[in-house]
Amino acid sequence: MSETSKPLNFLEQIISQDLEAGKHQTVTTRFPPEPNGYLHIGHAKSICLNFGLAERFGGRCNLRFDDTNPAKEDQEYVESIVRDVEWLGFKWDGEIRYASSYFEQFYQWALQLIQEGKAYVCHLDAEQTKEYRGWATKPGKDSPYRDRSVEENLAEFEKMRAGEYEEGACVLRAKIDMASPNMNMRDPMLYRIRKQSHHQTGDKWCIYPTYDFAHGQEDAIEGISHSICTLEFADHRPLYEWFIENLPVPSQPKQYEFARLELNYTVTSKRKLKQLVDEGFVDGWDDPRMPTISGLRRRGVSPTAVRHFCDLIGVTKSSSTIDVATLEHAIRDDLNNVAPRAMCVLDPLLITVTNFDEVANDGHELVDGVAQMLQPVHPNDESRGERRLPFTQTLYIDRADFNEDSSLSRKKFKRLVAGEYVRLRGSYVIKAEDIIKDDAGEITELKVSLVPGTVGNNPPEGIRPRGVIHWVSATHNVDCEVRLYDRLFNDEAPDAGDKNFLDFINPDSLSIISGAKAELSLADAEPEQAYQFEREGYFCLDAKHSEADKPVFNRTIGLKDNWANKV
Repeated sequence: MSETSKPLNFLEQIISQDLEAGKHQTVTTRFPPEPNGYLHIGHAKSICLNFGLAERFGGRCNLRFDDTNPAKEDQEYVESIVRDVEWLGFKWDGEIRYASSYFEQFYQWALQLIQEGKAYVCHLDAEQTKEYRGWATKPGKDSPYRDRSVEENLAEFEKMRAGEYEEGACVLRAKIDMASPNMNMRDPMLYRIRKQSHHQTGDKWCIYPTYDFAHGQEDAIEGISHSICTLEFADHRPLYEWFIENLPVPSQPKQYEFARLELNYTVTSKRKLKQLVDEGFVDGWDDPRMPTISGLRRRGVSPTAVRHFCDLIGVTKSSSTIDVATLEHAIRDDLNNVAPRAMCVLDPLLITVTNFDEVANDGHELVDGVAQMLQPVHPNDESRGERRLPFTQTLYIDRADFNEDSSLSRKKFKRLVAGEYVRLRGSYVIKAEDIIKDDAGEITELKVSLVPGTVGNNPPEGIRPRGVIHWVSATHNVDCEVRLYDRLFNDEAPDAGDKNFLDFINPDSLSIISGAKAELSLADAEPEQAYQFEREGYFCLDAKHSEADKPVFNRTIGLKDNWANKV
């Protein structure tokens, strides 16, 4: 089904109706992250939704940082978010915007609310404020500071701005309704004191607006037509609208909510992700096991796969948990189509070809003892050409691809068995002749023979290879490290209820293999370029840990879903 023929989701239906009714001439959306951490897969859904709606209806989308809390924000996070949005393939309208750019306007509007008797400075401490607020089933009670005069509130607010009060000494609150059944309407906080330098405004301010106070006004200033939020902000909508109605804002934006992305086997709380980073459970925000966009990128996931996944799960009003296998399917589907093939032996076992000179020279020109085997870059795309694989007298196969038990059935073991045949991928059929062991009984080498004329041809009658295995030259290869990444958590809901998510970290989420041997073409591998290591999975070069003489390859995902058999 094409993009234009797909049924409209409920947000697209709303926008279509608004445009048809002339309510809006242009669609303007925004993606408004707080720069207090790296973006994760849930944010990817929001990015794709907000930018996608603007694209679909010929509108524009702003990238705006809701940077109202310097205590938790950092320029590093700003830069990472910009990279992530660009990597996903989206371009925002005009310059990057910041809530901090509007701080002076917010301050003037706060003064107006005070002057109109709709806001007051409150000196209750945090515990008292909680007590006065009441419960969901019990109305709150008025603060003893609620009926201060306008003049007194203006003077107190000016003291807050001048830095005469310490953090937590007082806040500015809206005067709405302490008996409202909606807790967000019970005289919410508008400004609090934060004596910390801001990554954009420096030390100009020591009072900062809350997200609830800033959000709607930012949308109004920017002329946002459809303010898209996740469902947890539905109860905040009356407050969003109260500010819009009680301030002389330049436009009247409207908020709509959709269900956020929830994945099983995954934690997406920024606080918990930061804990994983700070306490060293992972290798930074971009650890390939993290659900962050930068982690997915470093792991080798493409923006195409992420966008396809977001399209697959759709947009609804109802909360639900998506199986992480859906994301993994989107990743495999994308990589199967685009990833060039390569061979890499993770646990090398040396094999020596006893009849190399007699057979390999038959039909293959040997240069310095090296023949060249040709393999397609991608088996389903001839236009991508072929790659040359050095074929030498000594080769490596994977240790798991040989078994000396000749009684194993072909159905049970489709690889090389002592005294039998197997085909080397894109090359000869070989026969295992002799097994060399060390003093400890460990197999150190196999002596094998080539079956003549079997490159690209069936073997002679009576010779039945058990299967096909991969290989690399023992003298012409890339020595590398391979990191096998898996799901970070081994529980479907690691942070549900009162669980400690740290108790469910998968001990097998990372295995590091040194001394792997890859084909020579991988010497030119670039970060974020995915490869299918035949029979092993999809991998990409790790830019963070690779060195010129020792590349590191991260496993993006296996060829099959091995978790399906665990649950």
